[in-house]
Amino acid sequence: MNSKLSYTHTMYASFIAYVVQAIGGSFIPLLFATFTDTYGISISKITFLVTLNFGLQLIVDLVSTTFIDRIGYKTSIVIAHILSALGFILLTILPNILSDAFTGLLISVMIYSIGGGLIEVLVSPIVEACPTDNKQTAMSLLHSFYCWGCVGVILISTIFFSIFGIDSWKVLCIIWAIVPTLNGIFFTQVPIGDLVGSDEKTLSFKELFANKVFWIMLLLMVCAGASEQAVSQWASTFAEKGLGVSKTIGDLAGPMFFAILMGTSRAIYAKFGDTLDLKKFMYLSGILCVISYLLISLSPWEALSLIGCGLCGLSVGIMWPGTISLSKGIIKGGGTVMFALLALAGDVGCSGGPTFVGLISGFFDDNLKLGILMAIVFPLLLVVSLLSTKRIITLKD
Repeated sequence: MNSKLSYTHTMYASFIAYVVQAIGGSFIPLLFATFTDTYGISISKITFLVTLNFGLQLIVDLVSTTFIDRIGYKTSIVIAHILSALGFILLTILPNILSDAFTGLLISVMIYSIGGGLIEVLVSPIVEACPTDNKQTAMSLLHSFYCWGCVGVILISTIFFSIFGIDSWKVLCIIWAIVPTLNGIFFTQVPIGDLVGSDEKTLSFKELFANKVFWIMLLLMVCAGASEQAVSQWASTFAEKGLGVSKTIGDLAGPMFFAILMGTSRAIYAKFGDTLDLKKFMYLSGILCVISYLLISLSPWEALSLIGCGLCGLSVGIMWPGTISLSKGIIKGGGTVMFALLALAGDVGCSGGPTFVGLISGFFDDNLKLGILMAIVFPLLLVVSLLSTKRIITLKD
């Protein structure tokens, strides 16, 4: 470790790690329509790519509990970045050299999904272990970088495609692979603290599952992931095919607008979190999420549907980091197991949400509006779950 680097640099590396997550989460969905046109891949198969991405991440979430503490957080986070970079690079090679382009896409997605799953499990506890004054606001700030990363990826990609054409997507994919490569090197040089304090007992799987609050936290993570990704993953395709706008307008007004408002929500809490009631903030966000789904799916006006996409981003922004902060504050000694299981639950939602939308849409002749309308069950369940927390959770100061 470089002795000149401090925990501040660890925070910086963690922020960039979420940008790496954003590349996989927002760049590939921009290419869904291109994949269908170039490789002749149906929306049903594209749906499977989304399912595979988050499905592998949730498997990694579960399996990671068996080796992270053994090999260490630093080694694990570096491996995660290597896999992310390799997946992006192979995405430009395998579809062209294999007899079946879809198989090439699958293999590439598998590799960067494993890297992304590891990053998701590791980064939150790494930040929790940094000596910061307010863990809740630090966590919200951390997760806001995923949003700003999405904004940057979408904006830069849109400009790149406007100048060089969508056919040059492979070049941009290689460029994006540079980010995890450099940040992986950065992580080898920064300090990483201990997650569980010396005076805390690390809880086992059995002890966590015996905790009623933990089950509610898991359900909240599932709903948060599903509510977010059911719209985010399909926003670009929805704008292009569902609303009939151009790809440039679709990317800017769909996923980028979503990401900007999602990041804004997290930045607001990072700035004023010490004066806001986290549970109340999350509950109001859940109500807004339900409204946004109705706007997206039922509005007869294109502009209002796109506004709904943005409001959805604003509403779900606090859900994921807020649930992690609640869990850490209430469940002492959760350690790697708790963070991994929370990430697992979130990825179940991230996989289930867009998969549900894709399957419903495909059944009704690729009607994405109807698919999103049916997915309103996720934000509704989120609101109900938050109401139940009022009865059994007392957030400790």
